[in-house]
Parts: sequence; C-alpha cells; structure tokens
Amino acid sequence: MGRQGTTGAVVAARGASVSSPRAKTLASPPRPPARLRRTTNPNPTARRPSPAPAARMGRDKTRRLSGSRHFRQRMVLATLTSTPVTIVDIRADGTPGLREHEVSLLRLLDKISDHSDIEINETGTKLRYKPGVIIGGKDLEHDCGLQRGIGYFLEPLILLGLFGRSPLSIRLKGITNDTKDPSVDTFRMVTLHMLKHFGVPLEGLELKIESRGAPPLGGGEVLLRVPNINSTLTAVNWVDEGMVKRIRGVTFSTRVSPQIENRILYAARGLFNKFIPDVHIFTDHRSGASGGRSAGYGVSVVAETTTGCLISADATVSHTNVDELSTESEKPELMSPEDLGEQVASMLLEEVAQGGVVDSTHQGLLFMLCALCPPDVSKVRVGQLTPYAIETLRNIRDFLDVKFIIKPDPNSNTVTLKCVGAGVKNLARKIS
Repeated sequence: MGRQGTTGAVVAARGASVSSPRAKTLASPPRPPARLRRTTNPNPTARRPSPAPAARMGRDKTRRLSGSRHFRQRMVLATLTSTPVTIVDIRADGTPGLREHEVSLLRLLDKISDHSDIEINETGTKLRYKPGVIIGGKDLEHDCGLQRGIGYFLEPLILLGLFGRSPLSIRLKGITNDTKDPSVDTFRMVTLHMLKHFGVPLEGLELKIESRGAPPLGGGEVLLRVPNINSTLTAVNWVDEGMVKRIRGVTFSTRVSPQIENRILYAARGLFNKFIPDVHIFTDHRSGASGGRSAGYGVSVVAETTTGCLISADATVSHTNVDELSTESEKPELMSPEDLGEQVASMLLEEVAQGGVVDSTHQGLLFMLCALCPPDVSKVRVGQLTPYAIETLRNIRDFLDVKFIIKPDPNSNTVTLKCVGAGVKNLARKIS
C-alpha cells in the first residue's frame, strides 16, 4: 500500500490491534496477563458486587452490526458520529472475511484521523472500530489497490474531509475508471459541484487527474484537495431540476489508438443532437506513464440544467490482461466504441427522464449531506429511489437518528424527501 501517514498507524494483519502512536503514549500502563488477573481474587467462588445502574447504562456505547452490506457507509457514519462499532459475521458463508479494498479503506480512515483503534480477528469476520478525531492533513498518499476504483474511496474522503481539523490533501493511486464505481471524471465534473448547494466553498476543492489507470493493472493517480468547513453545512431547498441547456463530457483512452475517442464522441453526439444542439465532448488520450499499465477507453457525460443541476452517466471498457488468458478462445468480446457512445448517451437520457436534482448514482450522497445539516428542514427531489439510496436512509436513521418524510409525486414520477438535520458540527476544528 501507500506510505504510512504521519498521524496514524497502518492497519496490521488480521488478528492484530492497531492504534496511532499518540494513542499509545496516552494509554494507561499495560494490564497484567489474564492468567494473573484471575488469580488476584482470593475467593473465586464469591459473587462480585453488581455495578451501579449508572455504570451499567454508560458502560458500553458500541453499536453492534452484522454482515458486510454497505461497509463503507457504516464506517463513514461511525467516524462522523464518533460511534464505536463492532461488526460480526462478515461474509461468514463462502469466502469469509474482509476484502482487500475494505481493509484498504480502514487504512485510509486511520491515515486521516488521530487516536483511532482498529482490530480485526484472524479470519477477518469480526471487526472492532473505535473512531478517532478527523485531522485531515496534507501531502498524504494512499494506494487504493486493484479490487475497486479510486471512486470507491473518494466519497468517504469528501465527506470526512469537510469535518477535519485541517484541510485535506491526498494523492490516491489505483484504477481511475472502471465499471464498479463512478469515474474520477464524474467526481470532478459533478460531485464536487454538489457541495456548493450545502455552503461548501469551491475554493480549495479540487480533483486533479495526473495519470489514468484502467483495469486490471491500474496505474492511475489523482490528487484530491478538500477544505474543512468552519462549523456546519447549510440546509437546502433543492426541488427544481429545470430544463437541460447543455451537455458536456470527456472521453479517455489509455494505451490504445486515439481514434477510438473520436468514434465514441461521434456516436454519443449523434444521439444527443436529436434533442439539444449545445453538446461538447472533449478527448483525453494518455500514453506512456500517464496512461497507466492497462489498455482501456471510456466516456463520462454531464447534462447541465437551467437551475444548476448536474446529471451524469459514465462507462468504461477495459482490455483483459493477455498474460492471464490460457487460450485465444477465452478472449472476451469488447464493446465497440460506437456502441459505448450510444450506450452512455442513452443512460444519460434515461437519468434526465427520471427527473430529480441529482442522478441515481448521487442519491445516497445527497441524503447524507442533508442529514448532516443543522437542525433545519432540508427538502430535495429525486427520481426513483435506488436500493442503495434506501439502505442509506436506514443507516442514517440508525447512526444519526434522522428520519426522512418521503412523498411520491405521481404526476412526475419523482420523490420529494424532507428531513431535519442532525446538526453535525466540525468540532475537530474548534479543538485546534
């Protein structure tokens, strides 16, 4: 993985307990072994006095969870609310334990926080996580691995970086564009601009793509900068998505012919121009070190409306590593650039047709930001709720005790949601 941060220890192998160096210096002296502790009672058959009611009530505030579903979101909410969690039965059936990208996420959380404590059992099916103080930091580095794209780690970093003690500046290495997670282009063109509706200034908010990396070998690198807010976010009343006035986008290609991008561009623009003339899709061809270690191509498109809403769609096609193929018959058939351009254009048109101020990919992040707002009413409108968004609402209820009022609109097939924010404040900045 990437080099260790200056404020936290790297998560050790399974079965080890991890804490930051400063936490160790403040901790109490080590307790004697369990064998010695059991022999200190001269009368082991005597009943110990029961603790006082107040001691029983405040003894353990750990939230106990089960399973591996929405692991990333649970860790983010636990960190924002300073709630210790214990997760058991993590993939108890089949291949048990945490996956490589989930352990990498824990390392990343430890890197940007102070006095965090992470403990994983030998099989990886049980995790104890005690969050620390989010401190942010600059000139940090993290290797995201090859199981998931960099987009898997960007959303937690954006949310946590806003509530850090100092602004966050971190370099992430891995896969920039894949089929599992939103591309870094979508985060740069859409996600960062969402934050301005919640009072986050765009100054100091930046995502710079220094090199691209496609599956399976990656090799991409991005630089993320997130400012920390003074106190809280701002409640929103965001229900009017307006009409689409322009479409922008970017195609990319790594270690393939640059003509592929032109073929994607013409196919997508041919479909868009039937509805709107203002369409500009830029190209970004990378070769050499900036093109990563694998060949691939893709496109990200964004529809901008008259009210400032941004609706996005993206897709990626990557070549399989030839060294891993045993016979020529096993080589998969890749989607042609023309088909990819038409597919992404159709995906964007479907997102626009569903309505709402954000696309289906950003519903979960939108609800999280609304729940973190001050104790004021936030009102947003989205299209059909996705399963991930529904699970997000449940996790928000469990960790933040915020419940949304959901009102479907049968005329537009959209859903309006209202909530009173939990009033999460940036206490880490006040400490400093």
